[in-house]
Amino acid sequence: MNKGISMFDLRGKTAVLSGGAGLYGRQIASALAECGAKLYIASRNFEKNQKLANELNSLGCDVHAKELDLSSEKSIIALAESVFEECGKADILINNAVMRTMQGYDDTAEAFDMSMKINATGLFLISRAFGDRMAEKGGGNIINIGSYMGLLGPDYSLYDGTDMNTRGCPPDYFFHKGGITNYTRFLASHYGKSGVRCNCLELGGLYSGQDEIFVKKYSEKTMLGRMANETDIKGSVVFLASDASAYITGSIICVDGGYSAK
Repeated sequence: MNKGISMFDLRGKTAVLSGGAGLYGRQIASALAECGAKLYIASRNFEKNQKLANELNSLGCDVHAKELDLSSEKSIIALAESVFEECGKADILINNAVMRTMQGYDDTAEAFDMSMKINATGLFLISRAFGDRMAEKGGGNIINIGSYMGLLGPDYSLYDGTDMNTRGCPPDYFFHKGGITNYTRFLASHYGKSGVRCNCLELGGLYSGQDEIFVKKYSEKTMLGRMANETDIKGSVVFLASDASAYITGSIICVDGGYSAK
């Protein structure tokens, strides 16, 4: 293998991906598995994860489905213990899972609390469960999946003429995506002396059949003139997961077609 290309090779690495069967999760799972990582995909929906694992394994990949409830510390610890027992290590953790519990700005306090329990407390607990074990082993790599919504406020003009966000944008998503951005820097600092890196990908909007009015308006806000497609983030994930980014930690990388820079 070409020496330059080998820097992106993930063979021999074990990766854990939360929420692997969603729109972006499928891209992340495919990218890691196709580059040779032994991959565990974990979420509440074991059946969906198993279906994706079967698809990727039919292509010669090494993918395993696990159950994970981010609202339960017991479930999080059980996942970490299971992976380390089976593999003796976890080289890569990708915090991708998210649960949308709020439907608008007028939703209940209970809906906000549940979002924080899963998307904030859960993020903290799984990062600690794997991060501490990585530190004990002398190295590891945590990749947080953020959003441009963690950097910017909502642009309500995008939704004019559509039936999207008629109750106001759900505030919890902006709250915890903003939090994951600086928590990335915390983790990078906390674990850096133990050889554990942490970086964040701030993703833009992925086309998934949205209202054509919204798609047109959103696309015009980006520098590339379009929404993300089904392969656009794969290269960024592989770069951060591989030795090609060995001296990068605490970085916030926008993968949004220039939306947040325009």
